[in-house]
Amino acid sequence: MNQAREHWSSRFGFIMAAIGSAIGLGLLWKFPYTVGDQGGGFFLLCYFVCVIFVGVPLFIGELILGRATQRAAVGAYAVLHPRNTAWKAAGWLGVLSSFLIMSFYSVIAGWGMSYILMSLTGFYQGLSSTEISQVFDTLSKSGGISLLWHFIFTLVTMGIVFGGVRKGIEKWAKMMTRMLLILLVLLFLYGLTLSGFKDAARFVFYPDLGAFKLSSILEALGLAFFTLSLGQGVMISYGSYMKKDVSIPGMAGIVGGSVLIVAILAALTIFPVVFTFNFEPQAGYGLVFKTLPYLFAQLPGALVISTLFFTLFVFTALTSAIPLIEVVATNLMELFNLTRKKAVLIVGAGTFIFGIPSAFAVSQAIFPGWDQIYGTNFLSTIDRLVTIWVIPFAGLFSAVFIGWITEKRVIYEEFSSGHTTTWLWKPWFFFIRWVIPILILLIIIQKSGLIDFDKVLLGAA
Repeated sequence: MNQAREHWSSRFGFIMAAIGSAIGLGLLWKFPYTVGDQGGGFFLLCYFVCVIFVGVPLFIGELILGRATQRAAVGAYAVLHPRNTAWKAAGWLGVLSSFLIMSFYSVIAGWGMSYILMSLTGFYQGLSSTEISQVFDTLSKSGGISLLWHFIFTLVTMGIVFGGVRKGIEKWAKMMTRMLLILLVLLFLYGLTLSGFKDAARFVFYPDLGAFKLSSILEALGLAFFTLSLGQGVMISYGSYMKKDVSIPGMAGIVGGSVLIVAILAALTIFPVVFTFNFEPQAGYGLVFKTLPYLFAQLPGALVISTLFFTLFVFTALTSAIPLIEVVATNLMELFNLTRKKAVLIVGAGTFIFGIPSAFAVSQAIFPGWDQIYGTNFLSTIDRLVTIWVIPFAGLFSAVFIGWITEKRVIYEEFSSGHTTTWLWKPWFFFIRWVIPILILLIIIQKSGLIDFDKVLLGAA
């Protein structure tokens, strides 16, 4: 059943889909906290440099793999190096990372859907900050409720991917990414009116060298790597839907620049609220689910603001979840000759079932004692497995395959197609061949705990 491959109907459609994929939950709550925790403005500068010189070049490379072969991750490696089937494993790593991320991502996104309903009912009215915090503890420990929202979010994502590239992914990406950006700008403009905006701006931009460490550079590199959806097979699949007259470097530059703008907007949306009420910034979803609802309750129009914020949260999750389902489904379609609907059903059912322990991770109703054995709950274990090992190795293999294994002529033709700025070719190829593999290896070494570069530096000093 060899079906004609769909392509994006326009450059704008691809840009909206790629930006939507890149703007994940990490940008909404992990990025703002990490900036302040790792040295403020100096870390932000490092993040910008890493996005431009590492993230965007690898982004270009993954798009090239997809467009050159017109295949998803596994097929792309097989087409470009048919004699060595071992390289298929690199493609499967990307597929595995997307599958695993979707399994727990939909649980966290489901909590966001629950908070939309809770915001509409004004659950926070008359509650203290401690009581509002306990509401999230109750929700996260309620495995049945978490499972319900996990199912609904997975079902919504599947419904969009059913429609295919143009009528599904592109159509909804255009609408949701626009709405996401509008909501973010509205909340940012509201933040400008709050008394804590100046403190928030200082927190985000001020270069606190005392908090900056050598490992902060690697943290910035890892954050840039993950916020661009690299190492997940997403951009290989999206590249396979691109037409030949589209400039890959040009599109990558637009997406990279957009991610940087959205990251700053996200930080300047959340922290004016936090600093207005003199709260200490917290990491992870504790800030989003425990602190912000209490702060919203103190503001005029609390119901509207809270509902808008959690709608933004869910849209952000949804635009990132769509390509996670698409990546796995596309590979199944190509490798096993499945129809799109059958492949999406298999993937949706698979991620939902595998995600059930994540929905019950806090309550420990499934796998009791997991955190005592593995050091953290099931959801966090899968998250760490993906972020420390699967994604970095998938990205490393992509860079090595593009820079050293694939025929140089094929890469150059795709790189130069659709534009005349071929002077970028030599510096880009140098980075993809030498710089990026070394830096990704450093991320793996630091994140895995094999070497603590801060201690090494202090020892040398």
